[in-house]
Amino acid sequence: MHKSGSRSAAGRTAGRKKLSAGRIAGRIALGLAGLLAVFILYLFIAPLTETDRSAAVPGSADWMADLPDGAGLNEINLPGTHDSATQYCQLAYVTKCQFKRIAEQLEAGFRYLDIRLGADGEDLILMHGFTKCRTGAFFWYETLTLDTVLEDCYAFLKEHPTETVLFCVKQEHGDESVKEFQGLLRRYIAKAPDRWLLTDRIPTVGEARGKLVLLRRYEDEARLGKEAGISCLWDHQGGHENVNLHTAAKDNGTYTLWVQDRYEFNIEDKWAAFTSGIVASSTKNGAAALQFLSTKGTFVQGHPYAFAKVLNARLAGATLLPQDCGWVVVDFGTAELAQKIYSLNAFTR
Repeated sequence: MHKSGSRSAAGRTAGRKKLSAGRIAGRIALGLAGLLAVFILYLFIAPLTETDRSAAVPGSADWMADLPDGAGLNEINLPGTHDSATQYCQLAYVTKCQFKRIAEQLEAGFRYLDIRLGADGEDLILMHGFTKCRTGAFFWYETLTLDTVLEDCYAFLKEHPTETVLFCVKQEHGDESVKEFQGLLRRYIAKAPDRWLLTDRIPTVGEARGKLVLLRRYEDEARLGKEAGISCLWDHQGGHENVNLHTAAKDNGTYTLWVQDRYEFNIEDKWAAFTSGIVASSTKNGAAALQFLSTKGTFVQGHPYAFAKVLNARLAGATLLPQDCGWVVVDFGTAELAQKIYSLNAFTR
């Protein structure tokens, strides 16, 4: 009896331990499920709330009409967008940089597009790093192709022939060589060659009206010459280890490019780099200046929208900007922000 009772008590103790272990495992599983839900919420759902609530600006689609034909595009303050095609992108919390599609950006007044491309077979698709841009917010939407983007650009320029678009292309991802990439891009351009201005120098406003002006962030390995587009190369500036480095010059053959692209700065350092860079590059007569207001912060992966909200508000409220700002490139661009930039132009026809 005693031994039987002991075995029975031991069994009950073992059962309680198993039950306790089961409860702990259940709580762990529930906790992990909760963390996964939060992860999904932030990574996929939160970006859907990042929408443009600002007002439209009358005349934003045709603001270049008042510029003199003889002015060089390097003399014009041009608003631009960073990672222009990322309204809908995989892993949107860390990759989304715009809440307008490209057609809407052009209507809002932006004239510099940051186009990141990768090869998908014989097609070129829009990318941000290794992630693909899409035509809609969810995974079942199609991948955004260069054909779709170009159709939007061509339609805009047909409707607004006084305007131009600086189409700055970067080879973002893929195993193809630069020469092969150039061959793929050339086939797209050949479908509508009259829509493009292919040159190796900064053109005038008159030359560029109604055209896409090709800029390239890669060497001309295919040796296409002028048909390769304008060289738009600069040295990597992302790291935050030197906060005193703002704008740096780069010789691009037919012109000098001054660039501030400190995309791993926090808000205060980024704003200091942006304003100091504008002042520095505005004194360099004859050069082109490219000023990025976009940043992801000092972490390996950031949330561009959180930084853009603050930095864009500062730019919108700035009262002491010089009239020579150059090409200013932003995340989450609005028509009001574009107007802030192009209204600095003092030219009249």
